[in-house]
Amino acid sequence: MHAALIACAALALALCLDWLLGEPPAWAHPVVGMGCYLGWAGDRFAPSCGQRQPHWPAFAWGALAWCVGAAAVVSFAGWLQAQLLPLDAWIAAGLMALALKPLLAWRALHHEVAAVEQALGQSLAAGRVQLARLVSRDVTQLSETEVREAAIESLAENLNDSLVAPVFWFVVAGLPGAALYRFANTADAMWGYPGQRGAHHWHWAGKFAARADDVLSWVPARITAALLALVAGGLNARALAQQAAQTPSPNSGWPMAAMAMALNVALNKPGVYTLNDHGMAATQQHMANALNLASKATLALVLTAQAAIYLIACIAVVRGATP
Repeated sequence: MHAALIACAALALALCLDWLLGEPPAWAHPVVGMGCYLGWAGDRFAPSCGQRQPHWPAFAWGALAWCVGAAAVVSFAGWLQAQLLPLDAWIAAGLMALALKPLLAWRALHHEVAAVEQALGQSLAAGRVQLARLVSRDVTQLSETEVREAAIESLAENLNDSLVAPVFWFVVAGLPGAALYRFANTADAMWGYPGQRGAHHWHWAGKFAARADDVLSWVPARITAALLALVAGGLNARALAQQAAQTPSPNSGWPMAAMAMALNVALNKPGVYTLNDHGMAATQQHMANALNLASKATLALVLTAQAAIYLIACIAVVRGATP
C-alpha cells in the first residue's frame, strides 16, 4: 500500500504542478530529450526517397532504433522509481510528481486550444496561424467554422495522447509505463506519418513506430471516449463506435467522435471524414463547452486512476495473504 499511496499522491501533485507551472524548460524536458534522440537516429536510417515495394532494411532499422530508445527510457524511469519508493511516502510522492509532470501536458493543450478562439476574435488569419501550432494539416484555406472544428478535434485527440494515455500506463506500470508511452507517442509524431518530411521518406522507416503507438493507444483512446461520454451525461455506445470507425486511425476517432456527439457539432476533415454530420456548425460557445468537457474529463480521469491504483494494490495484498 506504500507504493499505491505514493502513486495516488504523485498523480494528483503532477496535475497540480502541470496546471500551475506549465512545461519545464527545454533543457530539462524529458520529451525534448526523446525528440533529440529520435531526430538523431532518424537522420541515420531513414531513406532519402520513397519505396513502392516494402523496404525491409528501413523498417528493420526503424524498429531497432525504436526499441533501443524505448529500452533506455524505460530503464531510466524504472531505476528512478526504484530509488524513490523506499523514501518517506510524501517525499517520494513529491519527487515522483516532479518526474511524472513532464510526461503530461494538460495545461499546454488547454491553453493552445483556448488561444485559437482568442485569435479568431482578432481575425480569421490569426486563428489559422494559431491553429497551425496544433495540427499538421494545411490551414490556409479553412473557414472560421473549420478552424474551430479542427481545434476541437485536436483537443479531443490530444486529451488522449497528452493526458489519458500516459496516466493509464502510469496506473498499469508506474513511471516506466508513462515514460514508454510518451516515447512511443513522440516517435509516432516524428516518424509515424508516411511521406516525405525534410530529407527523409518515412513510409517504411516509421511504420514500426506508428504501429507501436497504435497498440499503446488502443485502450486509452476508448477510455478517453468513455470519460467524455460520462461527463456529458451519457452517449449511445453503438453510434459512438460507428462514428469512430469513419476515421483512418484505429484510435483517434474515438475521443473525437465522443466530443462531436457530446457537443452536438459536426467535425469535418475535408476529403477524409465527417463526424456527427447532422450536428451543428461549431461556434465560439462550442469551443468553450469543449474545453469545459475536457476539464471535467480530466478530473474524472484522476479520480478513476487513483481508484484503480488503490484497487490494484488491494488485490495484490489479498493475493499475497492467500496461502
